[in-house]
Amino acid sequence: MIVVCGEALFDVFATGEGVEQRAAAIGLSACQGGSPFNLATGVARLGGTASFFGGLSRDLFGRKLHAALAAEGVDLSAAPRPDAPTALVMVSVDDRGVPLYTFYGSGTADRMVTQADLAGVPADAAAIHVGSYCMVVEPVASTLRALVERQRGRSLIVYDPNVRLTIEPDVGIWRESVRWMQRRADVLKVSEEDIHALYPGMRVDTFIAESLEAGVALVVVTWGERGVVAVTRSQLAVEVPAVPVTVVDTVGAGDTFQAGLLAWLQRAGKLTRRAVEGLPQDELVEALRFAARAAAVTCSRRGADLPYTSELADVEGFELS
Repeated sequence: MIVVCGEALFDVFATGEGVEQRAAAIGLSACQGGSPFNLATGVARLGGTASFFGGLSRDLFGRKLHAALAAEGVDLSAAPRPDAPTALVMVSVDDRGVPLYTFYGSGTADRMVTQADLAGVPADAAAIHVGSYCMVVEPVASTLRALVERQRGRSLIVYDPNVRLTIEPDVGIWRESVRWMQRRADVLKVSEEDIHALYPGMRVDTFIAESLEAGVALVVVTWGERGVVAVTRSQLAVEVPAVPVTVVDTVGAGDTFQAGLLAWLQRAGKLTRRAVEGLPQDELVEALRFAARAAAVTCSRRGADLPYTSELADVEGFELS
């Protein structure tokens, strides 16, 4: 079981503007989202087994999120149900299709996860995935750190910072979280964009080297349209090009890539630190190709609509093994 930890929320998109009763009006469309929510959904859709550990409100939005995860086959036995509202994020995209986020909410269910809730997380989980803004806001950040400490050496610890400065604008807090996780994560996936947001001017290979020196077994850096590079602690380094696709937007692309990588590792029986660190080149390339093709499908349609394994057969140049 892969336990995915963090937020579930609704992304809100503007669908048009108008005038009603002399007041400016904006049509809105709300879609389920949140990086960990997307990730848990994606793992399940891509043939993996996932559990979600994140605060799910009992309000209308929270009930919808709970039902959506359950419908995908995600285990919800560990998910707390705080008496707090669901977080909302306003999403717009720039002229390149890159998403821009504005956060609405404090004291929301995603943050109200406490260390008492850890009793519901199975100690024999194969992998624990943490990341996104729940690693930098309280009390959930302290709860997730406690979980990481509890599961080190028991589970594969996987981390994706998924930086959102619109939610926590203090770069120093994000940097401290990354440094803390570099000393504890077995797998670290990060976008080039996030590296530059946190460390302006830092070379990607410098970040990779520092992460490996700190103890990470596998570092994966996504480069958007330029593909992905991955380096293991045993100094195996591979690059995989991006899959050509007509981009509608990139919302959920990174989450899809991570879901594909984790689902591949789980299906291959590689969810251990020793297995990840010792992946042969052909298997690492295969895992990255699977993840990249899944991400390409998501980029080809609106929003974080993650693909099912069966859809990958339609991607040019890809054959299911």
